Amino acid sequence: MRPMSTSNQPPRTLWGSFPDVLIHANESAVKQHPAYKAAKEGDGTAAMALIRDTMNTNCNRELVQRLTGEAPTLVSAHAYERNAVNAIPEVFADLLGQALHWPVDHGIYQANVVFHTGADGFSRLARQARFDGTVIPGCDYVLVDDFIGMGGTLANMKGYIESQGGRVLAAVCLTGKPHSAKLALSPERLSELRGIHGTELENWWIEQFAHAFDALTESEARYLARTEGPDTIRSRIAAAK
Repeated sequence: MRPMSTSNQPPRTLWGSFPDVLIHANESAVKQHPAYKAAKEGDGTAAMALIRDTMNTNCNRELVQRLTGEAPTLVSAHAYERNAVNAIPEVFADLLGQALHWPVDHGIYQANVVFHTGADGFSRLARQARFDGTVIPGCDYVLVDDFIGMGGTLANMKGYIESQGGRVLAAVCLTGKPHSAKLALSPERLSELRGIHGTELENWWIEQFAHAFDALTESEARYLARTEGPDTIRSRIAAAK
């Protein structure tokens, strides 16, 4: 896949036929769980209790069916949040690995703090997650995270792995917005976005983020298409940064 990046921006790669994210549980089941807050703040035991109560065996079965004959490496988007390293993604990857008998990578990690929890769309767009760590060239990976909102973190994690020679086959999240499960940008949404905002904004976007509109997620593109005017987008991005 074609990476689109500069040295100071996280890379992204094009989506192709990337499958929808498998979401294991609805938000209320996860966020109202008594162990959720402690797990989010780094308590591994709490994260294990949360995931054991909300991990969906049907999602695991579907993932295996999608990747028949594959034994990809699970890699989690573990990152520092407001108070500590969020324990949920890494423990989720470990428990998935045990359930599916797949290897788990602990060396790839989010290298910056973006404060996406509870953030609005422009804050998520402006504060891009960066990843670091060793990627094995030619290795197949499945991305694991606790929550999917607009999908930017997964897009950047995919871009990092693929820019380093790996291949990302799928993604799973413990919870998230059902409409955000579609990461791959549709041609119709891309055409809509370009029709509404034109080439000037897309050229500005490339200067800011080192990728064109075709590397956005479906949710990111929808959010931008529903925002009135390029000037509003530029000012909101600048304010959020």
